[in-house]
Amino acid sequence: MAGLTRRGALLLGGAVLGGIATKELVSRLPVLDGAGVIEPSDAATVLNDASLLSETPIHRHVVMDGDPGEALVSRLRAELKEAASARRPVSIGAARHSMGGQAIPRGGHAVTFRNAMVEPDTAAGTYRVHAGARWSEVIAALDPIGYSPKVMQSNHDFGVAATFSVNAHGWPAPLGPMGSTVRAVTMVMADGALVRASRDENADLFSAAMGGYGLIGLLTELEVEMVPNVRLEPTFAEMPGVAFGPAFAAAVKDGAVNMAYGRLNVDRSRFFEDVLMITYRPAADQGDLPAAGTSGFISNASRNIFRAQLGRERIKRWRWWTETDLGPRIAGGAVTRNTLLNEPVVTLDDRDPTRTDILHEYFVPPERFADFLAACREIIPGSYQELLNVTLRWLEPDRDSLLAFAPGPRIAAVMLFSQEMSARAEADMARMTELLIDRVIALGGAYYLPYRLHARLDQFSASYARARDFIGVKRAADPGLTLRNALWDKYMGTL
Repeated sequence: MAGLTRRGALLLGGAVLGGIATKELVSRLPVLDGAGVIEPSDAATVLNDASLLSETPIHRHVVMDGDPGEALVSRLRAELKEAASARRPVSIGAARHSMGGQAIPRGGHAVTFRNAMVEPDTAAGTYRVHAGARWSEVIAALDPIGYSPKVMQSNHDFGVAATFSVNAHGWPAPLGPMGSTVRAVTMVMADGALVRASRDENADLFSAAMGGYGLIGLLTELEVEMVPNVRLEPTFAEMPGVAFGPAFAAAVKDGAVNMAYGRLNVDRSRFFEDVLMITYRPAADQGDLPAAGTSGFISNASRNIFRAQLGRERIKRWRWWTETDLGPRIAGGAVTRNTLLNEPVVTLDDRDPTRTDILHEYFVPPERFADFLAACREIIPGSYQELLNVTLRWLEPDRDSLLAFAPGPRIAAVMLFSQEMSARAEADMARMTELLIDRVIALGGAYYLPYRLHARLDQFSASYARARDFIGVKRAADPGLTLRNALWDKYMGTL
């Protein structure tokens, strides 16, 4: 096991550190023409997302690259003008790893960005980045100059603007969502105006676009904070689940902790009874840092172990032992911050055509975390969904986004279920989801919006107290409602 990193050792146990999904986009689309535009054909043009349960007819799919200059802006304006004249919606995306059509405009114009432009400014501690750049490309640009994204999703496959648009978070600590590290954005509004927004300039648009699911404007570039890359060493602490809330809160407030997360035991015999907490602090040796790598073959090997858990409680118990006992003992030395972040989600992809991976995420006040565990023990085992993983992260309060899911400190619980692809399983998942959301709301928490649209309208309103403020900004900025998606259609458009 020479060269095995500590994250690699955890991946050997089937660890999943989160992200929006674990299955790639599937689209039945004609081939791109030379201009990167997919025109309608006699056959239906259809887009799907990572759930594989959101197959949606669209009018046209447009793939755009190039730097975020006048040529790109002109193309976006043309799409908006044509769509508005025909009263068709427009939505923009990158990896399309959402799970409920949040980036798919039914009957409309779907724009996909592909661009890797990243321009660091070491004097300002920021980087300018094209909206469609992936986090892997950001790391590739920052790592050679000794810097790292301040906050990003915990896998590198996703688009930077998409992360801002869902206000996703990661496991750097103690920090808030990624939007808290964005200084400014530039976007094309529904009427074609090019607008720069920040906390000081067009602040209402900035707060609405952060976690606004592309409903405010079409982002073209962002100015984002970066931090020095460092070599980190982990510590591992296994504890009862009921002790995790205060222990995690204390750990992330330790000024030396740079990154942190937790893992719950999902074995039915010890369901949610045990937690492993992993914290990373700077190593004593901060000499020349190696280039950012990944866990490589370990990540790929771990897929088989991870998938073997399905319906096998013995494998779940064995995986927990590898994470809590074997992994810490066999793991190698320190690893850089960028290497920890530089992981693809696809290595644990589900390749069973009869099943799909579905994520839930809940944001719980730390002092109510034990109550959250009790609620999950009451609800989840009564379903026939297969829970494969739960990752726990810390979030500082979000003071910016109108659709904030963490108005105070929160523990984020990211749950990965394997769901049978059937109407029966979808109905069961919807029932279980409603029950979990009700309990989380009663604890003062919220659920996350990028996943299956199973929440009731009253649950959406209870979880997102400033939704009506968001809708007000949206309608003022886009009175024709050109920027729409399934999230708007089901919830916000009805309020």
